[in-house]
Amino acid sequence: MNAPASRLIRFNKPYGVLSQFTAEGRWRGLKDFIALPGVYVAGRLDADSEGLLLLTDDGQLQARIAAPRFKMEKTYWVQVEGVPDEAALEALRRGVQLNDGLTLPARARLLEPPPQLWAREPPIRVRLNKPTAWLELVIREGRNRQVRRMTAAVGLPTLRLIRAAIGPYTLDGLAPGSWQATA
Repeated sequence: MNAPASRLIRFNKPYGVLSQFTAEGRWRGLKDFIALPGVYVAGRLDADSEGLLLLTDDGQLQARIAAPRFKMEKTYWVQVEGVPDEAALEALRRGVQLNDGLTLPARARLLEPPPQLWAREPPIRVRLNKPTAWLELVIREGRNRQVRRMTAAVGLPTLRLIRAAIGPYTLDGLAPGSWQATA
């Protein structure tokens, strides 16, 4: 008898949703959006971040996606306070010293024009005298709040963070709060 095919779910996680099925405090859980038994999160995304979250019922696939040793690329779109110069982008590309060590080199570029995205609820704070910019940052590790800490380390605090891709899987065609099974 053949084993059943594993399921992989792409989910566009809205702001304010935890990467777990159970709600906690002011944060909602995945059960408010996904009612599939037997699937588990492959990697995490903070409640105050948005974008692609993968879920699967295959433990080996979950490990390949989430385990740092596999170094699966994760692509983030980051709205930062300020406009990065080439030195800031180059620092991100070389690796940034954080309190838990030097990050691996990342791919970093300014996104011009900015990505066309859905409105965030609640909206980000805007300061009229501070310009903002969008970066694309591709990393191969997954430290706690790593992207936010990396942009802060180069003088560009993160205002909004969206994971656009994990390896070959993207947000394409997913509205916030929606999910789709991937073949």
